[in-house]
Amino acid sequence: MVKHMIIWTLKDEYSAEEKEKIKQGIKTGLESLNGKIPGLTDIRVITNGLASSNADLMLDSTFESEEALKVYATHPEHVAVADADVRPYTKIRSCLNYEV
Repeated sequence: MVKHMIIWTLKDEYSAEEKEKIKQGIKTGLESLNGKIPGLTDIRVITNGLASSNADLMLDSTFESEEALKVYATHPEHVAVADADVRPYTKIRSCLNYEV
């Protein structure tokens, strides 16, 4: 099993209300991929970080293998969500992949 974790910080230009709407859009889009991509066994987006956090949201996903993660990275449904719901709104992306 492989964990794929991403932490994003949204662009500064958005108000708190806009950020909440953006976070919910990212959550809905990415979590809708569950069951659609071979090898993806779990996907969750955390949007309710504590005030002490220095990032806005986190992706916590699990894959059967590193190869399955590679399939996900280029899968058309994932790319569509990333291009429409994530990349336009984020300024910082940090990623950690690891075996469990």
